[in-house]
Amino acid sequence: MSDNPLLARLQRLAEDLPGVETGTSYGTPALKVAGKLFVRIKDAETLVLMVPLDDKERLIEMAPELYYETDHYKGWPALLVRAAVIDDGELRHRLTESWRLKAPAKLRKLLD
Repeated sequence: MSDNPLLARLQRLAEDLPGVETGTSYGTPALKVAGKLFVRIKDAETLVLMVPLDDKERLIEMAPELYYETDHYKGWPALLVRAAVIDDGELRHRLTESWRLKAPAKLRKLLD
């Protein structure tokens, strides 16, 4: 685990997803699968979660208290998440969906 409580939370919630590796992205802690980023810590309050563009708008509309974007992320399949507000159940679900987006088929089959 890690000295970073947010990274430790991500690792705990993703521990049963096959092939998850801890690494870095843009100099911040991240979780990857098969070398592909699926979530990273932007700062102490914010996660960057990889999502399909179609889901991004829907999630922001559905729960703007949890999900948002800045101009920097417009048009990219990355969703900003307020880490202190999202509960473990919702974050676990989002991590799993993001992992599915990036994981190769052979690892997805292990989870299914």
